[in-house]
Amino acid sequence: MGTAVAGRAVVTGARRVVVKVGSSSLTTAAGGIDPERVSRLVDVLAATRAGGAEVVLVSSGAIAAGLSPLGLRRRPRGLAAQQAAASVGQGLLVHRYTEELARHGVVAGQVLLTVDDVTRRSHYRNAHQTFAKLLELGVLPIVNENDTVATTEIRFGDNDRLAALVAHLVHADLLVLLSDVDGLYDAAPSDPGSRLLTDVVSDADLAAVDIGGTGTAGVGTGGMRTKVDAARIATGAGIPVVLTSADRAGSALAGEQVGTLFHATGRRRPTRLLWLAHATEPMGSLVLDAGAVRAVVERRASLLAAGITGVTGSFHAGDPVDLVGPDGAVVGRGLVNFDAEELPGLLGRSSRDLARELGAAYEREVVHRDDLVLV
Repeated sequence: MGTAVAGRAVVTGARRVVVKVGSSSLTTAAGGIDPERVSRLVDVLAATRAGGAEVVLVSSGAIAAGLSPLGLRRRPRGLAAQQAAASVGQGLLVHRYTEELARHGVVAGQVLLTVDDVTRRSHYRNAHQTFAKLLELGVLPIVNENDTVATTEIRFGDNDRLAALVAHLVHADLLVLLSDVDGLYDAAPSDPGSRLLTDVVSDADLAAVDIGGTGTAGVGTGGMRTKVDAARIATGAGIPVVLTSADRAGSALAGEQVGTLFHATGRRRPTRLLWLAHATEPMGSLVLDAGAVRAVVERRASLLAAGITGVTGSFHAGDPVDLVGPDGAVVGRGLVNFDAEELPGLLGRSSRDLARELGAAYEREVVHRDDLVLV
């Protein structure tokens, strides 16, 4: 814990920053957008830009912003009603940001992402190029999950995780997670004996932490657990994270000792592999024999049909699937090169035999090592 003073240099030295703000930090208890809160946040973002850093904002609040205009008292449970609220609220939210940023001479750009946009090879590259061009043009991108069309099964689930993945996608130097709590405590902040963790250097620092449920305001989906999970994703990819309250955003981005600083624990990895590990749901699984597990895990080899003993699920070529060892433990996730119905006839057979009998197209790997991440 003694690295706190020197550690905040990673904040003031960051040249590209992703800031994520939750619904509870933007809205009133009744569910509408709080203009003053948005205005204060935008002032901080503009000041950060004026200091020479590029800023990307990941903003929740679309569903919450749509509640009041629709006469809803609380966030609806049904997916269709949530999507209706998001449809109404997203435009209101971005309009508010656009007006506030215009006071500072800054142009806002809306980026709505779905999981599919950033897990399939052609799509993630397009997303990266879009962000790069927006930043090159001096635009402040405002990112949200495309809640209006996302399904329950295929979604990021919370904007904390989305923000961590966006931070990696745009090659950010820093991720700032803003919520209604001023940092990570070792117990509920309301407990008299709870203590703020100023720094998290490794998972060992989290061992004694009691992480609770969702936020206090009842309009968001992300509690402290999702924020810690997001911090793990980002720091594991080499991006430090500051977690604090929206009220302290200015102090946090100025490098002051507020909130919790999660220090980077890993190095950058190929963007698509991070998305594959953290933003995909497997559409099925491939059961590997012991030799194939060793080849994939120890030698980082591609997965061939000869090492597969079973197939479960319904998937198409290009879908993510889990790779499972003989003991049932998941050892990796990868993008499969065959449809589920094609594979049973290929199992246990060498690539050479398959090519000779079925043609050269069947000589390819079932999962190429470049499309595979170990878990």
